[in-house]
Amino acid sequence: METNGAAVISYRGNSVENTHLAHVAVVDAHGKLLFRLGEPDRMTLARSAAKPAQALAVIETGALERFDFDEADLALMCASHSSEERHIERTRAMLSKAHAKEADLRCGGHAPLSEAVYKSWVKRDYTPTAVCSNCSGKHVGMLAGAQSIGASMDDYHLASHPMQVLVKQVVAQACDLREEEVEWAIDGCNLPTPAFPLERLARIYAALAHGADTVEASEGPHSSRVRALSRIHHAMSRYPEMVAGEGRYCTVLMRTFGGAVVGKLGADACYGIGVRASGQTRRLGAEGALGISVKIEDGNIGVLYMLVSEVLQRLGIGTEEQRAHLAEFHRPHLLNTRGVETGHVTFPFELQRV
Repeated sequence: METNGAAVISYRGNSVENTHLAHVAVVDAHGKLLFRLGEPDRMTLARSAAKPAQALAVIETGALERFDFDEADLALMCASHSSEERHIERTRAMLSKAHAKEADLRCGGHAPLSEAVYKSWVKRDYTPTAVCSNCSGKHVGMLAGAQSIGASMDDYHLASHPMQVLVKQVVAQACDLREEEVEWAIDGCNLPTPAFPLERLARIYAALAHGADTVEASEGPHSSRVRALSRIHHAMSRYPEMVAGEGRYCTVLMRTFGGAVVGKLGADACYGIGVRASGQTRRLGAEGALGISVKIEDGNIGVLYMLVSEVLQRLGIGTEEQRAHLAEFHRPHLLNTRGVETGHVTFPFELQRV
């Protein structure tokens, strides 16, 4: 059958049900493009996959030290969390540390990303508020950052606010782009969200892993940017339950790889992964750490998890035993309401070595 460039095809019986186009970029710590699929330079809204870069701006305001935020707090700043009690409680604790209140948040409540949490809310007739937003940690970070640069907390979410002006500068630097080369829109949580070529997202995640490698390799001196990138990598990999939640892909991925990998979902099927340097990355031709970015054209997040898992397998990241923990995401059983298996998926693509 002609695949027409599809990366993932789902079948019902022997009939094609859906075909999914995708783009993948794999780079090393120096920004060298190693592998590609589709258009690695596709202008892509990173959505929540950009949160580590936005958290980088918060770190560089000195907010973590000023308000005594710890690693778990930093992980929540990078999170699209499940609105579990631990996430809501930590958000409230972070607000207290930042001398702010829930009314200061400019995100809104919404249905949780976790089905288990959703069921519990329905039973309790619970109405979510701003602290329940999956982006609440990022918003508290912005409130703290605004104070740390001497700006008002009012309207911290607006593109013209000094905190967001700083975020734009830092994100562009993290992408190795000029500020005018990064486009901005409004995210679901009401903060600005960037768009840039997909391979630049891979560069951000390679930089996170490279920062951890660099700081661990020697006591320094290291630049404040490298130290900040290392802090983000460690916060996400040490507190993966804060970055997503129980049973969610980001949490399972980072738990499975035990500090060697960070990964973060972006809405509408965008994903970024940073892989610390190893014999595996060197065999792929990487100098230093590896960065991977993926975008599914139709925005299907389930398909995104399938493809990310397949890419990790094809690149040989981790062991077979580690990758087996991703099996339910990689090749999920397609079942009907009676538990009868109805189909399967295939991955008819080739990663092109550049």
